[in-house]
Amino acid sequence: MTDPTSIYVASPLGFSEAGRHFLDAVLLPLLRRLGLDVIDPWALTDPRRIAAVQDLPEGPARREAWRGLNREMAETNRAAIDRAQAMLAVLDGVDVDSGTAAEIGYAFARGTRIVGYRGDFRLSADNEGAAVNLQVEYFIRASGGTIVARVADLESALRAQPR
Repeated sequence: MTDPTSIYVASPLGFSEAGRHFLDAVLLPLLRRLGLDVIDPWALTDPRRIAAVQDLPEGPARREAWRGLNREMAETNRAAIDRAQAMLAVLDGVDVDSGTAAEIGYAFARGTRIVGYRGDFRLSADNEGAAVNLQVEYFIRASGGTIVARVADLESALRAQPR
């Protein structure tokens, strides 16, 4: 990823207050300090639109509103991955988040280099030869990327020449 200008950050971090804090206080500022144009999918949809759907009473209208907004958010994220020159994928959790895994697969298919970050020390792989799900790890490494376990190692991983 020789000095990419844009990087898509695939992660489940926007789902929780603690995750959003780590994303906003640690990861995104680091990427911006590296001179990268950060594409944060959590910032691509106006939170007021999400809140408006959440505030609807339970029932068919709310389900339909979610279906429409879900499709719109997914299309927006796909277009953002299409624009990105690189991807940083957060791999924390007992298993890689399914949305993050899907974004990794899509980015790999497009030829985008992917760097994984897994700061979570829990075991999460198919066997002792892997760091995470073997297919996810394959896509990351076959893209010319790597997986790092410390935020401090992200800069060198992002700047490294693809293999």
